[in-house]
Amino acid sequence: MITMQQKLGRAVRRLRAQADYSQESFAAAAGIHRTYMGLVERGRVSATIMTIQKIANALGMTPSVLLAEAERER
Repeated sequence: MITMQQKLGRAVRRLRAQADYSQESFAAAAGIHRTYMGLVERGRVSATIMTIQKIANALGMTPSVLLAEAERER
C-alpha cells in the first residue's frame, strides 16, 4: 500500500512538472533545499506542515488543495 508521504511526493512531482519547473528551480522558488525536495518527491520524508505550505505557495495553491491532490494519487 502506498503511504501518504509517497502520494504527496507523487503529487508534488506531477504538479511541479505541469508548472514546467525543474526540481532545482522549484526548490529555490519554494525556499527548500534541493536535496530535501528530492526526498519529498520520492516519499522518503514526512514533510512538515511548514514545508507543505511552502510547496503549495510555490504551486499557487493552498496546502489543503495540495493535500487533496495527494489523496487522489495512486
